[in-house]
Amino acid sequence: MSFFTSLSGLRNAETDLRVIAHNIANAETVGFKKSSAQFADLVATGAPTDPRRTAGIGATVSAITQDFALGPLEQTGRSLDIAIDGDGFFALENPFSGDLSFTRNGNFQLRATGELQDANGNRLQAFPVDAAGVPTSAVPTSVIVPLTNAAGSALANVTIDNRGIVSAAYADGSATPIGQIALATFAATGGLRSIGQTKWQASGDSGPPIFGNPGIGNNGEMISGALERSNVDLAEEMVSLLTAQRNFQANARAIDTATQISTTVINLRQQ
Repeated sequence: MSFFTSLSGLRNAETDLRVIAHNIANAETVGFKKSSAQFADLVATGAPTDPRRTAGIGATVSAITQDFALGPLEQTGRSLDIAIDGDGFFALENPFSGDLSFTRNGNFQLRATGELQDANGNRLQAFPVDAAGVPTSAVPTSVIVPLTNAAGSALANVTIDNRGIVSAAYADGSATPIGQIALATFAATGGLRSIGQTKWQASGDSGPPIFGNPGIGNNGEMISGALERSNVDLAEEMVSLLTAQRNFQANARAIDTATQISTTVINLRQQ
């Protein structure tokens, strides 16, 4: 039994090492959120009713949780970079399936079609606005910047300000607000399902997205020309890595000891 108890510890230590290595590998990934493995003890089924005789049989991974704490904000000076200082996620629509995903990576590009997209072609969602930049709807839609204005002047530049207003500047000197970036929050952020590339999808545990305007209620403020870096603390991860490595080695040693004892017992029986 001690062999299988130590084996469970070995597997858990391996999982812990894998999670920590993933964090370290993404220490420079924009918008990345670190994870941690959570463990729970195991008790044999049909355990004695006397609590003093209840024996444990190892441990198991109970959950791998993500820490959504704010990462460092870094100024880039780029007009289509935007960071969220506080709660909320950018909403992105898959152009093929229409599915929504959510991210803290505010690095966007203007496509030849006038769409604002992330590096994977997902469309940024924003509230429509009037000429004064006031939202006219509570339902976000994809940001599409007209390539020419009503006078026929060509698009010269696109910017995002600290209110999350996407504005288009044209060659004739005119400027037009296009939309205000929508922020999505959730009843239980920890319930979001990671889909990779620093994106998440809503789940039954997180609840549906609640869309709102930047800086209103619990929604974070927008920081124009900035990006949120990974919230991984390398020094902390290195300490965790050493601890997980020691746990792995200790369980491996326990397995060796259990194997030696079993071998000794078998040899005694054969004598």
